[in-house]
Amino acid sequence: MTQGNETARRRSIVVGTDGSERAERAVDRAGELGHSLGVKVHVVSSYSIGSGAVPMAGRARGLSEADFTEEVNRTHAEQCVDHAQQRLERFGVESEGHVRLAEPADALLRIAHEQDAQMIIIGNRGMTGARRVLGSVPNRVSHRAQCDVLIVDTS
Repeated sequence: MTQGNETARRRSIVVGTDGSERAERAVDRAGELGHSLGVKVHVVSSYSIGSGAVPMAGRARGLSEADFTEEVNRTHAEQCVDHAQQRLERFGVESEGHVRLAEPADALLRIAHEQDAQMIIIGNRGMTGARRVLGSVPNRVSHRAQCDVLIVDTS
């Protein structure tokens, strides 16, 4: 294989994070593999609009309940991605962050497709009991991905 073909075959890795300690284990595994393979890691965090009471600060800024909640959730997702990218720097891995208004599985699958990823890495939380049957994020990703999926033991 020529060097040009080898470079052309290198494809990225996508990892999901919600900022939890469990998700950090998946991010660390992505860092290890990204470093070993010499590929970029795309860090994905998603958020929803949700609902909740608007505190005084939100009302003072004229935000509706939906707008305030979306802003808070988006900010949290951005912080999760930033933190994960800092973790990846320890591995010497190039990374790119993606924050999406979407269901977590849909966001991971969409970014993996857009980036022609060779692998999605996700923690196994939610893979047991009724949630496995009802469609946990790892379950949905593993059944719908068009690339390899590594489900990291985060227990």
